[in-house]
Amino acid sequence: MDSWVRFNSHSQAKERIIRAAQYACTLLGYALHKGGAGTQLRTTVSQLEAHMSLTRKLLRLGNSVEAIEAAKRAIHLSDSILRLCLTISHLNKAMYFACDNVLWAGKTGLVSKLDQRKWSQRSFKYYLFALILNLTRDVYELHLLMEREARHRAAKSPPSRDPGPTATGPDMSSPSSPASAALAVLPYLSAWLHGRLYLLATVLQSNPPLLLDLLKNACDIFIPLDRLAIYPTGTGFVGACGLASSLLAVLTIVHPWLKLKP
Repeated sequence: MDSWVRFNSHSQAKERIIRAAQYACTLLGYALHKGGAGTQLRTTVSQLEAHMSLTRKLLRLGNSVEAIEAAKRAIHLSDSILRLCLTISHLNKAMYFACDNVLWAGKTGLVSKLDQRKWSQRSFKYYLFALILNLTRDVYELHLLMEREARHRAAKSPPSRDPGPTATGPDMSSPSSPASAALAVLPYLSAWLHGRLYLLATVLQSNPPLLLDLLKNACDIFIPLDRLAIYPTGTGFVGACGLASSLLAVLTIVHPWLKLKP
Protein backbone atom coordinates (compact mmCIF):
# COMPACT_ATOMS: atom_id res chain seq x y z
CA MET A 1 0.00 0.00 0.00
CA ASP A 2 2.76 2.46 0.93
CA SER A 3 4.68 1.70 -2.27
CA TRP A 4 1.56 2.45 -4.33
CA VAL A 5 1.05 5.78 -2.53
CA ARG A 6 4.69 6.77 -3.15
CA PHE A 7 4.41 5.77 -6.81
CA ASN A 8 1.13 7.64 -7.25
CA SER A 9 2.47 10.84 -5.67
CA HIS A 10 4.87 11.37 -8.57
CA SER A 11 1.96 11.90 -10.98
CA GLN A 12 0.34 14.67 -8.92
CA ALA A 13 2.55 17.46 -10.25
CA LYS A 14 1.89 16.40 -13.86
CA GLU A 15 -1.84 16.17 -13.19
CA ARG A 16 -1.92 19.68 -11.70
CA ILE A 17 -0.01 21.16 -14.63
CA ILE A 18 -2.37 19.49 -17.10
CA ARG A 19 -5.31 20.73 -15.01
CA ALA A 20 -3.99 24.28 -15.26
CA ALA A 21 -3.66 23.88 -19.04
CA GLN A 22 -7.17 22.43 -19.27
CA TYR A 23 -8.81 25.35 -17.47
CA ALA A 24 -6.63 27.77 -19.43
CA CYS A 25 -8.21 26.25 -22.55
CA THR A 26 -11.65 26.71 -20.95
CA LEU A 27 -10.91 30.37 -20.32
CA LEU A 28 -9.41 30.79 -23.80
CA GLY A 29 -12.46 29.18 -25.40
CA TYR A 30 -14.71 31.61 -23.55
CA ALA A 31 -12.59 34.57 -24.66
CA LEU A 32 -12.61 33.35 -28.28
CA HIS A 33 -16.39 32.95 -28.18
CA LYS A 34 -16.86 36.46 -26.81
CA GLY A 35 -14.37 37.83 -29.33
CA GLY A 36 -16.16 36.25 -32.27
CA ALA A 37 -13.31 33.96 -33.31
CA GLY A 38 -13.72 31.39 -36.06
CA THR A 39 -15.57 28.15 -35.43
CA GLN A 40 -12.59 26.00 -36.38
CA LEU A 41 -10.30 27.66 -33.84
CA ARG A 42 -12.88 27.32 -31.08
CA THR A 43 -13.42 23.66 -31.97
CA THR A 44 -9.67 23.02 -31.80
CA VAL A 45 -9.43 24.60 -28.35
CA SER A 46 -12.47 22.62 -27.16
CA GLN A 47 -10.98 19.35 -28.42
CA LEU A 48 -7.66 20.14 -26.73
CA GLU A 49 -9.52 20.78 -23.46
CA ALA A 50 -11.34 17.42 -23.80
CA HIS A 51 -8.06 15.57 -24.44
CA MET A 52 -6.48 17.15 -21.37
CA SER A 53 -9.49 16.20 -19.27
CA LEU A 54 -9.19 12.59 -20.42
CA THR A 55 -5.45 12.60 -19.71
CA ARG A 56 -6.10 13.83 -16.18
CA LYS A 57 -8.58 11.02 -15.62
CA LEU A 58 -5.91 8.55 -16.69
CA LEU A 59 -3.39 10.05 -14.25
CA ARG A 60 -5.94 9.83 -11.43
CA LEU A 61 -6.46 6.08 -11.79
CA GLY A 62 -5.93 4.57 -8.36
CA ASN A 63 -6.18 7.87 -6.47
CA SER A 64 -9.01 6.36 -4.44
CA VAL A 65 -6.44 4.18 -2.67
CA GLU A 66 -4.42 7.23 -1.66
CA ALA A 67 -7.56 9.03 -0.44
CA ILE A 68 -8.55 6.04 1.71
CA GLU A 69 -5.04 5.92 3.20
CA ALA A 70 -5.31 9.65 3.99
CA ALA A 71 -8.68 9.02 5.69
CA LYS A 72 -7.11 6.25 7.80
CA ARG A 73 -4.41 8.69 8.95
CA ALA A 74 -6.90 11.50 9.63
CA ILE A 75 -9.09 9.33 11.86
CA HIS A 76 -6.31 9.34 14.49
CA LEU A 77 -6.14 13.14 14.84
CA SER A 78 -6.66 14.41 18.37
CA ASP A 79 -8.86 17.38 17.40
CA SER A 80 -12.41 16.07 16.92
CA ILE A 81 -13.42 18.78 14.41
CA LEU A 82 -10.36 18.23 12.24
CA ARG A 83 -10.77 14.47 12.54
CA LEU A 84 -14.39 14.63 11.36
CA CYS A 85 -13.81 17.10 8.51
CA LEU A 86 -10.66 15.50 7.12
CA THR A 87 -11.80 11.89 7.42
CA ILE A 88 -15.14 12.45 5.67
CA SER A 89 -13.49 14.75 3.12
CA HIS A 90 -10.95 12.07 2.15
CA LEU A 91 -13.68 9.44 1.93
CA ASN A 92 -15.66 11.69 -0.41
CA LYS A 93 -12.54 12.22 -2.49
CA ALA A 94 -12.17 8.45 -2.73
CA MET A 95 -15.72 8.17 -4.06
CA TYR A 96 -15.11 11.09 -6.42
CA PHE A 97 -12.01 9.43 -7.86
CA ALA A 98 -13.87 6.11 -8.18
CA CYS A 99 -16.64 7.79 -10.19
CA ASP A 100 -13.97 9.55 -12.24
CA ASN A 101 -12.34 6.20 -13.03
CA VAL A 102 -15.69 4.84 -14.22
CA LEU A 103 -16.10 7.93 -16.42
CA TRP A 104 -12.65 7.35 -17.91
CA ALA A 105 -13.61 3.77 -18.74
CA GLY A 106 -16.79 5.01 -20.39
CA LYS A 107 -15.07 7.73 -22.43
CA THR A 108 -12.40 5.33 -23.69
CA GLY A 109 -14.98 2.70 -24.67
CA LEU A 110 -13.96 0.10 -22.10
CA VAL A 111 -17.46 0.27 -20.62
CA SER A 112 -20.16 0.46 -23.26
CA LYS A 113 -23.54 2.16 -22.81
CA LEU A 114 -22.38 4.10 -19.75
CA ASP A 115 -24.58 7.01 -18.69
CA GLN A 116 -21.72 9.51 -18.60
CA ARG A 117 -23.90 12.42 -17.51
CA LYS A 118 -25.20 10.53 -14.47
CA TRP A 119 -21.72 9.46 -13.40
CA SER A 120 -20.36 12.96 -13.99
CA GLN A 121 -23.08 14.49 -11.80
CA ARG A 122 -22.42 11.87 -9.15
CA SER A 123 -18.69 12.57 -9.11
CA PHE A 124 -19.24 16.34 -8.83
CA LYS A 125 -21.57 15.80 -5.85
CA TYR A 126 -18.82 13.95 -4.00
CA TYR A 127 -16.33 16.63 -5.06
CA LEU A 128 -18.58 19.42 -3.81
CA PHE A 129 -19.11 17.78 -0.41
CA ALA A 130 -15.35 17.25 -0.03
CA LEU A 131 -14.70 20.92 -0.81
CA ILE A 132 -17.35 22.07 1.68
CA LEU A 133 -15.63 20.02 4.38
CA ASN A 134 -12.22 21.38 3.37
CA LEU A 135 -13.51 24.94 3.62
CA THR A 136 -15.05 24.12 7.01
CA ARG A 137 -11.66 22.87 8.16
CA ASP A 138 -9.98 26.06 6.87
CA VAL A 139 -12.48 28.31 8.66
CA TYR A 140 -12.12 26.28 11.87
CA GLU A 141 -8.33 26.55 11.84
CA LEU A 142 -8.61 30.25 11.03
CA HIS A 143 -10.93 30.72 14.01
CA LEU A 144 -8.50 28.92 16.33
CA LEU A 145 -5.55 31.01 15.14
CA MET A 146 -7.51 34.26 15.49
CA GLU A 147 -8.55 33.39 19.04
CA ARG A 148 -4.95 32.46 19.91
CA GLU A 149 -3.67 35.74 18.46
CA ALA A 150 -6.33 37.72 20.34
CA ARG A 151 -5.37 36.06 23.64
CA HIS A 152 -1.69 36.74 22.92
CA ARG A 153 -2.38 40.43 22.32
CA ALA A 154 -4.56 40.67 25.42
CA ALA A 155 -1.78 39.14 27.52
CA LYS A 156 0.79 41.59 26.13
CA SER A 157 -1.32 44.73 26.55
CA PRO A 158 -1.47 46.33 30.04
CA PRO A 159 -4.80 46.06 31.90
CA SER A 160 -6.97 49.13 31.36
CA ARG A 161 -8.96 50.82 34.10
CA ASP A 162 -12.72 50.95 33.74
CA PRO A 163 -13.48 54.58 32.87
CA GLY A 164 -17.18 54.21 33.52
CA PRO A 165 -20.20 54.10 31.26
CA THR A 166 -19.81 57.65 29.95
CA ALA A 167 -16.41 56.81 28.33
CA THR A 168 -16.95 53.23 27.25
CA GLY A 169 -20.13 53.80 25.34
CA PRO A 170 -23.45 55.54 25.18
CA ASP A 171 -25.50 55.81 28.35
CA MET A 172 -28.33 53.42 27.71
CA SER A 173 -30.19 54.62 30.79
CA SER A 174 -30.82 58.05 29.28
CA PRO A 175 -34.00 58.37 27.26
CA SER A 176 -33.37 58.27 23.53
CA SER A 177 -35.08 57.08 20.41
CA PRO A 178 -34.12 53.73 18.86
CA ALA A 179 -32.62 55.55 15.87
CA SER A 180 -30.30 57.69 18.00
CA ALA A 181 -29.28 54.65 20.07
CA ALA A 182 -28.38 52.75 16.88
CA LEU A 183 -26.34 55.70 15.61
CA ALA A 184 -24.50 55.90 18.92
CA VAL A 185 -23.53 52.21 18.68
CA LEU A 186 -22.24 52.45 15.09
CA PRO A 187 -18.75 53.84 15.97
CA TYR A 188 -18.15 51.00 18.43
CA LEU A 189 -19.39 48.40 15.95
CA SER A 190 -17.15 49.88 13.27
CA ALA A 191 -14.14 49.78 15.60
CA TRP A 192 -14.87 46.14 16.53
CA LEU A 193 -15.23 45.15 12.86
CA HIS A 194 -12.01 46.97 11.95
CA GLY A 195 -10.20 45.13 14.75
CA ARG A 196 -11.47 41.73 13.60
CA LEU A 197 -10.51 42.40 9.99
CA TYR A 198 -7.04 43.51 11.06
CA LEU A 199 -6.72 40.35 13.17
CA LEU A 200 -7.86 38.23 10.21
CA ALA A 201 -5.32 39.86 7.89
CA THR A 202 -2.54 39.40 10.45
CA VAL A 203 -3.30 35.70 10.95
CA LEU A 204 -3.51 34.96 7.21
CA GLN A 205 -0.30 36.90 6.53
CA SER A 206 1.57 34.88 9.13
CA ASN A 207 0.13 31.54 7.93
CA PRO A 208 0.68 31.24 4.14
CA PRO A 209 -0.31 27.52 3.98
CA LEU A 210 -3.74 28.28 5.45
CA LEU A 211 -4.18 31.28 3.14
CA LEU A 212 -3.29 29.28 0.03
CA ASP A 213 -5.54 26.37 1.01
CA LEU A 214 -8.43 28.72 1.71
CA LEU A 215 -8.00 30.48 -1.64
CA LYS A 216 -7.62 27.19 -3.52
CA ASN A 217 -10.76 25.65 -2.02
CA ALA A 218 -12.73 28.88 -2.46
CA CYS A 219 -11.84 28.90 -6.18
CA ASP A 220 -12.49 25.18 -6.64
CA ILE A 221 -15.96 25.19 -5.09
CA PHE A 222 -17.41 27.23 -7.95
CA ILE A 223 -16.60 24.40 -10.40
CA PRO A 224 -18.99 21.75 -8.99
CA LEU A 225 -21.54 24.44 -8.13
CA ASP A 226 -21.62 25.40 -11.81
CA ARG A 227 -21.52 21.82 -13.13
CA LEU A 228 -24.41 20.78 -10.86
CA ALA A 229 -26.39 23.93 -11.81
CA ILE A 230 -26.62 24.92 -8.13
CA TYR A 231 -24.96 28.27 -8.74
CA PRO A 232 -24.21 28.73 -12.47
CA THR A 233 -21.36 31.18 -13.02
CA GLY A 234 -20.48 30.63 -16.67
CA THR A 235 -17.61 29.07 -18.55
CA GLY A 236 -15.28 32.04 -18.24
CA PHE A 237 -15.54 32.27 -14.46
CA VAL A 238 -15.15 28.50 -14.07
CA GLY A 239 -12.05 28.58 -16.28
CA ALA A 240 -10.52 31.43 -14.27
CA CYS A 241 -11.23 29.71 -10.94
CA GLY A 242 -9.88 26.37 -12.15
CA LEU A 243 -6.72 27.98 -13.52
CA ALA A 244 -6.11 29.93 -10.30
CA SER A 245 -6.64 26.92 -8.02
CA SER A 246 -4.42 24.75 -10.23
CA LEU A 247 -1.57 27.25 -10.08
CA LEU A 248 -1.91 27.44 -6.30
CA ALA A 249 -1.80 23.64 -6.12
CA VAL A 250 1.34 23.56 -8.28
CA LEU A 251 2.89 26.13 -5.93
CA THR A 252 2.31 23.86 -2.93
CA ILE A 253 3.95 20.96 -4.79
CA VAL A 254 7.00 23.07 -5.75
CA HIS A 255 7.25 24.41 -2.18
CA PRO A 256 5.98 21.63 0.14
CA TRP A 257 6.12 23.89 3.22
CA LEU A 258 3.16 25.80 1.73
CA LYS A 259 0.94 22.72 1.95
CA LEU A 260 -1.47 22.87 4.88
CA LYS A 261 -0.95 20.07 7.39
CA PRO A 262 -2.36 17.74 8.52
